Amino acid sequence: MKAQVAASVRSEIEILPREALRELQLRKLQQTLKRVCQSVPFYREQFGAIGFKPEDFISLDQLAALPVTRKADLWANYPFGMLAVPTDCLVRVHGSSGTKGRLTLVGYTRKDVDNWAELIARSFVAAGARPGMRVLNAYGYGLFTGGLGFHYGGEQLPATVIPSSGGNTARQVQLLDDLQPEVLCCTPSFALTIADLRERSRATKPLNLKIGIFGAEPWTEAMRHQIEQRLGLIATDTYGLSEAGGPGVAQECAQERNGLHVWEDFFLAEIMDPLTGAPLPPGQEGELVITTLQKEALPLIRYRTGDITALDDTPCSCGRTHVRMRRVRGRCDDMLIIRGVNFYPSEIENVLLKFDEVMPFYEIVVDRLGSMDRLNIRVECLQKFIDIPSAGHELAAKLQEAVVDHCAVRPEITLVPIGELTRSEGKALRVTDKRPKK
Repeated sequence: MKAQVAASVRSEIEILPREALRELQLRKLQQTLKRVCQSVPFYREQFGAIGFKPEDFISLDQLAALPVTRKADLWANYPFGMLAVPTDCLVRVHGSSGTKGRLTLVGYTRKDVDNWAELIARSFVAAGARPGMRVLNAYGYGLFTGGLGFHYGGEQLPATVIPSSGGNTARQVQLLDDLQPEVLCCTPSFALTIADLRERSRATKPLNLKIGIFGAEPWTEAMRHQIEQRLGLIATDTYGLSEAGGPGVAQECAQERNGLHVWEDFFLAEIMDPLTGAPLPPGQEGELVITTLQKEALPLIRYRTGDITALDDTPCSCGRTHVRMRRVRGRCDDMLIIRGVNFYPSEIENVLLKFDEVMPFYEIVVDRLGSMDRLNIRVECLQKFIDIPSAGHELAAKLQEAVVDHCAVRPEITLVPIGELTRSEGKALRVTDKRPKK
């Protein structure tokens, strides 16, 4: 068992006993709290308002008493007001995709960039990648953290990185065929777009893919099955967010694929009730809250990610001791409320992809007729259900009832031919909400 574990981890810290890991987190958090009080006016004011002094922090149990940090705080201090270092210490600036049109910038010191590369190299190993493999990196390069994060992490492994970036699906298919990479990194929706084009182009050359590392958007077990079946790889989930430095916060291990190991020597994870802010115990679903433990440029204390998940601190058979987070089910602000029923778009995806008659390409349109909300699901299906109206009506009725059973809301189902819906070349945009804004 020891040899097996040693072969599947990159560093001994991944198998550190939990008691020792918690002691390490406490020491690092104490140092971080002192630093932000000295260097970040926002935290100095926040802590001063509650009479908190870093030297009084002696137990991780005290964490829940500290104020939270929100994205609105980063916006209010845009662009560099939250930095803990002078701007001339930065070697890199990345940014979020701009929620609601507002950019969130994140600075990195040299050490931040090096740590980031090491975290993603660790994630590669957890996913089953090994030195010398070829990696097709189809995450977008630029301000978005995905492309460069996986690029430097792959080189740190070290692997041979093919920096294909996002988009240009035909080129991705060509590179898969010509260079025969073992690892594919991209969003799960783009993986299906690549598979779709390859199948439609009737490619006959076998793929060499063994591992997929997919993230940056919520996805389901049903989508995992589709990706694995169509690309012939083992699909693993990865998690990160720009504000905490990008991808590399958590990664599924290839052995279990039952939750993503949060790299706890760098990040302290909590779950809170998104409405009340009350801390929730392991196993209970709520909003993920992240505290960074080694970030130099932009340390964050109790940052509310907006992502809905749960934590599992039970032992993993892979040997890693770091807590696991459940696959993200959605975001707090992505929840749909239709006629008083709350659900996430990923729940609809989970229903649709259980039907072999439909493709993994769909759109959810919400509008309002008078005072009544309406939900329409447009989904691609096999051609015979378009050509034979009676078969199409029967399939639509089955899909409708399945959504009702799972989500307790009755949608309209619109079946469309294969290829009609827009293919994602990055993060998928699944929902269009046409209801009047309050």
